[in-house]
Formats: sequence, structure tokens, C-alpha cells
Amino acid sequence: MTAGFRSTGATARREPGPAGDHLVLQWDGQDESLPHLLVVGHHDTVWPAGILNDWPVTEQDGTLSGPGVVDMKGGLAVLEGAFALLADLGQRPHRTVRLVVVSDEEVGSPDGGRLVERQLRGAAAVLGLEPPHPDGRLKTARRGSTRVRLTVTGREAHAGNDAGEGVSAVDELVDQLVAVRGLACQPGTELNAGRISGGTRANVVAGRAEAELGLRFSTGEAQRRTLDSLARLTALRPGARVRTEVLSSRPAWPERTANPLLRHVRSLAAVLGQQLDGGPAGGAGDTNLPGSRGLPTLDGFGAVGAGAHARHEHIRIDQLAPRIALLAALLAVPLPRLRDRSEG
Repeated sequence: MTAGFRSTGATARREPGPAGDHLVLQWDGQDESLPHLLVVGHHDTVWPAGILNDWPVTEQDGTLSGPGVVDMKGGLAVLEGAFALLADLGQRPHRTVRLVVVSDEEVGSPDGGRLVERQLRGAAAVLGLEPPHPDGRLKTARRGSTRVRLTVTGREAHAGNDAGEGVSAVDELVDQLVAVRGLACQPGTELNAGRISGGTRANVVAGRAEAELGLRFSTGEAQRRTLDSLARLTALRPGARVRTEVLSSRPAWPERTANPLLRHVRSLAAVLGQQLDGGPAGGAGDTNLPGSRGLPTLDGFGAVGAGAHARHEHIRIDQLAPRIALLAALLAVPLPRLRDRSEG
């Protein structure tokens, strides 16, 4: 990936991280006095190592399928194609472009987020390389997202001879999850119990159990309210202990009525003979942070397709060239004023 971007004129450096190296790249612009354009992406996927052994990348009937092709190897390929197109035309981007490619986005960018945040200062706008909506629309807002681990500690004992001396961490966790499910009924909150583990054997009272929860929030207020409730959880059984740990958290990026960046992109698309619009997305990503802070932000510049995180993940090959052309135009054409003077 580094070699591909460097071939289009980028400078690149690797930043070590717990989940693998991140990449920070830069293309110098025609007018280097202008604030930079920030692009964010990721090279990790949700798929385990070895998945290609039984699910190889295949091309059939105008689609390319395989693990991670839409989320988001396709987006990285589209950006490389856009810069390659500019290079073929003897063009440079109008302003300096910085790209941050993190290695841990699928688990909330717990380390990569610091690199994204570091590049926000002075950015004119932020673009995301996540896939668009299946119909090609860009993403103009995202719900907040938080991963929480609930850990329950009980007391082990023989399940037949000394059951009364034990405190089941599994039973405690089950009851806690039933109570926690009520949070999903609150306005603006959705909850998914994504992973549960605990105990050792059927004849041993479980001494430890844990669950990983995925939460989605429509508003910052819903996010604060729900996380406060989780932080106050207490054990229902004498001798049990419950601990709540926030593994990663992204703020909600709300929809905005005025969106000059989307208007600009739509006008470029029209010149290229493309019809384009935008709408809010259910998932979260690295564009949540700049969007939540009011920076002009758009996501969904990646490859058109569907099936992210699923076995039918695929991209449409006939939509790669239009996406490359659109992104190349956006890089080359001057941006209009995207914020009022009062916003900085």
C-alpha cells in the first residue's frame, strides 16, 4: 500500500501501533499556503487470518467479492486510482492532502484515533474512504458508537457438593444483561451483545464471566446517559463484583441542515455526468470525530457495493471508474468556503 501511494507522489511514514502499523501520507498541493484536506481510512478488516483459504477473492458478473473488499480495501484503491489519474494528467491536488490509514478502526481506533485527531488541527475539510450507501449516496452523519466490556467476578465452588459456597459469575452476568437490555428502549440508543464468555466446566460454579457490548447512539445526550447508567451497575448477588470498562468510544456526528461540502461534491458529480446525494449512516467510523466537532466532513467516498462484515461482501466493478473520477476532481478543484467566518 505504501509503495502504491508513493508511486503517485506521496511521502509516507509508518506509525507503530498495538494492532499493527498505521500509515500517514502526504501529497503536496499547488497552493501549500492553504489549509490541508484530510482523508481518513483503515486497512484492517473484521475477518480473521486464514479466511482467504475458504473465501478467496473472486470476480463474477461485474462484482468483486472477498473479505474486506468493500470495507474498505476498495476505498483505498479508489484513492490511489484518483491520485494516479491526476499524475497521468500532470496535475497535483489544489491543496496539500494528508491521509491517515489506521490499523484498528474496526475496534474503534483506540490507538489510531490519536493520529486522526493530530491531523484535524487546521484541516479545511475531512473525507472518509468508507463505502457509500449501497445506492452510492455519500454519508453525511453517523451515530455515536461505544464498545463496553462487562466483567463479572464470582466465587468458584464444586457445583454438586458445595454449590452454596459458590457465586456464579455466569448467572450474575445473565441477569445484568437482562437489565442492560432495558437501555436499548431509551430514545436514541441501540445495544448489541456481541460476545459472551465465562466459566470453565459444567461441574464448577463459574468464577468469572464477561460480555462485550456494542452500543449506538443518535445523540451525544443519549450516549452520556447510557454510559453513565452502565458505569453505575452493581452486583445483584452478595459476593459478586461487576466492572464496566469502555474499550472505545466515538461521539455522534449529527446531521446538519446546511452542507456546503455536499453541495460542492454534487456539483462536481454533475459535471462528470453523475447524480449524487447524501444521507446519514447507521455505522460509526473515524469521520465521527471531525464531524462531531463541526468540521466540514463527508464519508462514503469508497467503492460502491454492499455486504460489509458479511459473507456476501462485494463491490461493483463498473462503479470504480466513476468514483475515481469524482475523487480526482474533488482533489484538483478549489474548495468553496465551507464555514462561516465566525466558525474559523
